[in-house]
This record gives sequence, C-alpha cells and structure tokens, in this order.
Amino acid sequence: MENQVTDSSEERTFQYQSSLPSLPVPALDESLRKYLDSVRPFLNQEEYQRTSDIVKRFGNGIGKELHQKLVERAKVKRNWLEEWWLNVAYLDARLPTQIYHNFGGPGPYLEHYWPPKEGTQIERGSIAVWHTLKFWELLRTEKLPAHKQGNMPLDMNQFRKLFSTCKIPGITQDSIANYFRTDSEGESPSHLIVLCQGRIFAFDAVHDGQLLSPPEISRQLSYIKERCQNEPKGPGLSALTSQERTPWAKTRDYLINLDPKNLSLLEKIQSSVFVVSLDELSPQATPENYTEITSLALLGDPTLRWGDKSYNLIIFSNGVLGSNCDHSPLDAMVLVVLCSYIDAKVVESEGRWKGPDKVRDIPWPEELVFRLDQKVLNDIAHSKEQYEKQVSDIEVVNYAFTTFGKALIKKQQLHPDTFVQLALQLAYYKRHGHPGCCYETAMTRRFYHGRTETMRPCTMEAVEWCKSMVDPAFTLGQRKQLMLKAFAKHNKLMKECENGKGFDRHLLGLLLLSKEHSLPVPELFSDPAFSRSGGGGNFVLSTSLVGYTRIGGAVVPMVHQGYGCFYRIRDDRIVVACTTWKSCPETDAENLCQILFQCLQDMVKLMSTAQL
Repeated sequence: MENQVTDSSEERTFQYQSSLPSLPVPALDESLRKYLDSVRPFLNQEEYQRTSDIVKRFGNGIGKELHQKLVERAKVKRNWLEEWWLNVAYLDARLPTQIYHNFGGPGPYLEHYWPPKEGTQIERGSIAVWHTLKFWELLRTEKLPAHKQGNMPLDMNQFRKLFSTCKIPGITQDSIANYFRTDSEGESPSHLIVLCQGRIFAFDAVHDGQLLSPPEISRQLSYIKERCQNEPKGPGLSALTSQERTPWAKTRDYLINLDPKNLSLLEKIQSSVFVVSLDELSPQATPENYTEITSLALLGDPTLRWGDKSYNLIIFSNGVLGSNCDHSPLDAMVLVVLCSYIDAKVVESEGRWKGPDKVRDIPWPEELVFRLDQKVLNDIAHSKEQYEKQVSDIEVVNYAFTTFGKALIKKQQLHPDTFVQLALQLAYYKRHGHPGCCYETAMTRRFYHGRTETMRPCTMEAVEWCKSMVDPAFTLGQRKQLMLKAFAKHNKLMKECENGKGFDRHLLGLLLLSKEHSLPVPELFSDPAFSRSGGGGNFVLSTSLVGYTRIGGAVVPMVHQGYGCFYRIRDDRIVVACTTWKSCPETDAENLCQILFQCLQDMVKLMSTAQL
C-alpha cells in the first residue's frame, strides 16, 4: 500500500485500464506440483502417496483436457476468472452475506483528533461525510492517481464500485447494480441515504453544482436526528438485507408487487452514493475501544446499515466512526485507500472544519416511506431475530501489540507481513498442537480486473520451524535457520501469486469447467486432502494484511472451527482483529491473540540472540 499513491496529477485514475495485461493461465504441471506441496503438512505418508497418485492421474487425464478448455477461455476473456469468481465467491451464496461476507472496520480517527466524546456525532459525522464526498469527486473527475507497484500500473476497476453500487438479492443468484459514472461518462447519482431509528431518509449531496459543505451536511443530519428523536421509530426495513439471500429476494419481490412506488424507493437506496448510519440509541452505541467499535461495525444493529451497499459509513453517538461494506464488488484495500485519505485530511485539519459556516438554502431531506403490510413487518421481525441469534455467537477482539512494529522487523531485514504470518502459524500450532491450513490474500491487481489469489502460508518449511520452536532439543541457531527457510518459502509463494502463478484459482477454474461441461467431479476435488488443506473455502485461518496504515478491519471466520484474522502493521505496533464462533469449543480469539503476541516477541528474540 505504501508505494501506491503517486504525486503526478496529470494521470487519470482509469487511464491504464485498457493497457493492463490479461490474467494468465498458469502451467498445469506447476499448479499441481504446488498443490501437492500445500497438502503435505496435513497428510501422513500413506495419505500423501494416495493424493499424489490422484494428482498424477488428474494431470495426465481429465485435468489436461480441462486445462486446454481453460486456455481457450482465456483467449477470448481478458480475465478468465472475473465472472466465475464474482458468482462462486459472492453472488451464488445463499447464507446471510451481511454476516458471512461483509467486512467491517473502525474509523481510525480516534487515534488522534477524534477520541470518543459525547455530543460530537453530527459535527464529526458531517466532516467525515464531506471528506468521503471529496474522494467521490476525485473518482468522478479521475483525479485520484492510478496506483502503481514501482512503475507498474495496477488495476483500478474496483474503485468504480465503491460508490453508487448495491447488490440485489435474487432467488438463486444475486446481481450487482452499479450506477457510478465518471464526469466524462455522464451523470452519476449524487444523493445520500441516511438510516436512523429504523427510518430511511435521502438528500442530495450536491446543490447548484457544488458539494454541500460540512455545515450544510450538519444541518441535514441534525434535521433527521431531531425528527427521529421526537417521532416514533420506523419499521427498520434494512434489517431484511441481513437475511438469507433467497428469503430476502422473495420479500423484495413481494414489496415491489405490493406497490410500484416501493421499487423506485429501493432504486433510490441502491443508487445512492453511500449510506450514512446514525447509530445512537442502541445500548452499545458508545464504543470506547477498538474491540467494541470493530464488533459494532461488523455486527451492529441490522436496521442501521443496508447490508448490500458497497459502503455504509456508521457514526456512533460518541463521535466514533465505523464502516460496513458488501465484499462482492470490491476488496478491503479500496476501503483502506478511502479511509486513509479521510484519516490524512482529519489530521491536516486537526479534526475541525475551518471553512465558512454559511448554509445555503438547500432542500430538506425527504423520508422514504415504503408501503408495508403485516407480512413484510413479520419478515423484518424475523430477520432481526435471526440476525441477533447469529451474531451473538461471534467473538470479536481487536488488540494492539505495541512492543515493536515494522521498523524493528525491517531492521532485521525481514518482510513485516511474512513475519506476522509465520507468527500466526506458530500461534495456531501452539494452541492446537497441529498445523492450521491458512488463506492469505494475495493481490493480483497488476492484471486486468485482477482481484485476489489464495496464498497458502502453511508450508512444510513453516511447520518444521513451528515444531522446532516447541521442541527443547533444537538450538537457537537451528531454530533461526529453519525460520529463515520458512521466510524464503513464504516470500517466493507470495511473489508467484501476485504474478498470476498461484494455483487455487486455477484449480477452481478447472472444477467449474467440469461442472459447465456436465462432467463428473474429478477425484482430486473429492479427495479428503483437498478440503483438509483448505480447498473449497475450508481454511481454518482466514487472514489478510490490511496494510501499513492506521486503518483496520475484520471478517468472520470461513469455517466454524476457524479464525478470521485481519491485521495492520505500523512502525511501532501490530494491530490484530480476530474473530471466532463462540459455539466452537476449540477456538478462542482472545487466547490466540495472547499467544500470537508472545510468538512475535519470541521471533525477535530469536533473531537477535541466535548465532548461526
């Protein structure tokens, strides 16, 4: 993330899109070799031999055939994976995506100018909304510099989906509606949606061609807040977005048939630039620390976020901010870039609005009043009940390890991200007594419409090192040597993934082609080794580096007996958000963090004291 923002103001945000390389198809034998390597830590000799035979048969038989079909597909699609990934990872899901897929995070601004303080909700909220609109304006006018890695431009397509984007529930598959347009492409919606007390309001963020100023936004938000405080609560329609997808799709169809006006109101929400949530009357609406804020951002009141919107800005009553985002159209790095921009602006202005206080004569917000009947009200009540039940089973912790951070790790000439990943492997190994199959996000944005590849940090090298760390027979020198080997392997795999040479998405493509051609599922995918090593979304550690900034985030675990771990690395600290399911007796987020922090200490000690 560090080297992605350049100073050249001539460049347009999306100018390199047409010249980006297509996503490559890796060589089949390479992918199969890497896959075999990745299952090794989870199998005994006999099982490994069996899987090895299966992989060989696949490579010489049906796999070769499917690979050829994939190569043909890649000739006519600049990104052979894009549509498949969107459908399989997100739009086909029938579980409540707001709980299982969305990511949430705390606004980081409390680290400097905006600590929790009652009575600051509207003032701070207005400034945050305004900075967000300024970022929207940068995208509209293509003035956000294109991101680069060195001199290599990266794909910026996901930034088109940050604003005026919404997922639409379908009976068997969802879809994404994107209303955003750059200035040169034409009109783009400019209204905001505000959720407060179960009610829904809208107002335009632009008046006479100018963005509303913070004092003007403040007037709009104050009007909404006062009305909601003095009038009865609304029905909380947005809770429906936290439902399982098929029931939500059916209720939505029913709503539209009830009154055609309901459809135009839904479209108004879908097309809005983003959603602002005024969260103030839920009993925990005054979060004080990162654990509380992360928990509320990820799992807070379902009537106060539209779970299908790509961006919900949440403003708590004590002036603390959070966000909740649909994962389908974009990955967390887009949000990190937006929030880092706001963060820098808040620091620059010392958290205050220093411009004029003049408020123009702008139209008041309008309330969106849907026509509902008892059936819809029952569906809303049921959604809330289900949601509360599910989220009450999720444990969230978000802690800062402040003994050291990136500065000290780099001094040891080690990669900070790899450092944390290996510490996670060791922490899991110490807690559970065996290796943990792990997913780490690798970014493939150097390719056209590239998003992510799976990097698998649980390598044999990492396991050998973990074993040495708990076995007193090993000397410090031997442990250090094993650790450096694990580092080298991890760095090599990550580089390959970023260069389009990972294997997880390749195997997924082959599996989907077998389904598309109505062929029997190849044995490779039904072999127990496939899911035991994390294949098919069965990773017990679901991890991601959120960057080297003040911005954090969190997701729920991929599997019931797993952990969700998002972390950010700063010069002087490492901040980790960890989630687990409380109903799983084997996992404990709090405990894993404690062990992880101890492992980080042990690794630095090992580097500074071991003599090779």
